[in-house]
Amino acid sequence: MHIDEEILKKLEKLSHLRIDESKKEEVIGQLSEILEYVENLKELDTEHLDSFFSTLPGNTPVREDIPSNDPSIPKEILENAPQSEDDFFIVPAIIE
Repeated sequence: MHIDEEILKKLEKLSHLRIDESKKEEVIGQLSEILEYVENLKELDTEHLDSFFSTLPGNTPVREDIPSNDPSIPKEILENAPQSEDDFFIVPAIIE
């Protein structure tokens, strides 16, 4: 897949990011490199691997899941949101 101005424009809209005109060519190049790398991964033969395969000895380490009850965390997160109301993010509809 090749990234062009039209695709970049769609990505900007979906991600709600604005890319400066002077940086667009650089971003297109970087995104194209990322997609080329992902295409290379398709060449790997993974048919014989289990779905829980890990390259780490002893499998992937899992951390203990301990919930946090710090009430300042949600407030801090919402302070960084472009829009929020009543402890919720306000986002534009993405289904057209």
